[in-house]
Amino acid sequence: MPIDVAQLKKVALFESLLPDQLKLIASIVDEQQVKPSTKIFADGDQADCFYFIVQGKVRISKHVPGIGEEALSILEPGDYFGEMALIDDANRSADAITNTTCTLGSISKAAFDNLLFMNKDLAYDLLWTFVRVLSSRLRETNEKMRAFLVMAGKF
Repeated sequence: MPIDVAQLKKVALFESLLPDQLKLIASIVDEQQVKPSTKIFADGDQADCFYFIVQGKVRISKHVPGIGEEALSILEPGDYFGEMALIDDANRSADAITNTTCTLGSISKAAFDNLLFMNKDLAYDLLWTFVRVLSSRLRETNEKMRAFLVMAGKF
């Protein structure tokens, strides 16, 4: 059964899309149920799809040598992760692990690329959304680095 378009509208990446565009996205979504404490992907894995959360919580983390797992964020319904897989061919840069039972939607890079190739307006809208999100994340990272350097007395 395809994912409900209303559920897609709750995902930040898709919230500004038109109903017909959401139907196109829904046609390439795979939905899956995942048990708690399941590693969805690991740092260094090949990246071939991205995910969004319909229900549940997912932890994004990195393993820090000598310290262990460092949680970077806890994601909830409407959040998405692994989207860098849609933009570049690099491996995963963190672990994604379910905190609870989750319903996840996923979209493969191949299906996404094909959809955007066939629908230029959709490609334009989604790529601008990616640009805004990545810009926001870069600013947030810069602020965290600045705060770290201030605390370390280097700034």
